[in-house]
Amino acid sequence: MPMTTSTFTILLGGHLAITDRLRAELAGSRFIAADSGMKHAEELGVTPELWVGDFDSTDAALAARWPGVERQPYPPAKNETDGEIATAEATLRGANRLIFAGAIGGERSDHLLQHFVYAMSLAERGLDILLTSGEEEAVPLLPGKKVLDLPKGSLFSIIGFSALEGLDITGARYPLKQFGLPFGSSRTVSNIAEGPVEFSLFVGRAMIIARPHDFSGA
Repeated sequence: MPMTTSTFTILLGGHLAITDRLRAELAGSRFIAADSGMKHAEELGVTPELWVGDFDSTDAALAARWPGVERQPYPPAKNETDGEIATAEATLRGANRLIFAGAIGGERSDHLLQHFVYAMSLAERGLDILLTSGEEEAVPLLPGKKVLDLPKGSLFSIIGFSALEGLDITGARYPLKQFGLPFGSSRTVSNIAEGPVEFSLFVGRAMIIARPHDFSGA
């Protein structure tokens, strides 16, 4: 969908599959790279306006390929992750929509969980958030409505970060109406989109995790 200059993509160091859907999501975005996340800029054909981090995971070859990008270095002994520093810079520059590319998957499960929790906190501040690996996408679900344009037959799940009340799902093989989901329940794992899926929630917080290229459940 069209994006304005208030959309920023934070390039993180995790896995990123360059798909047509990913390119469409990033079209019109501004970019900030967090440390080794700069490796994705070349694949995407974009030039970030800023490169932040302690650069402990950036090798000399990568650094040499981007001499013209403004850098904001931080010492390794810092209180925030490189991604959080990049996010702060994006919000200072007027971001109201944030895409975290390279946020899902990788070797560090602690980083993945932190990305999910941080994304939820940003959504509670009113920011529009998407986490993506190109193969998987995650979107915070808070009280209100959310629509995801998913391909027919693709998989998605809702993972509750709390007990949920008044959960509606329409446009899916297994719809729900005013459903109460106990905290820890797996009832909303592995649903199948019938096209765009609409979610509505009255109380609680959750993460929608979608696999738009996975039709194994169709």
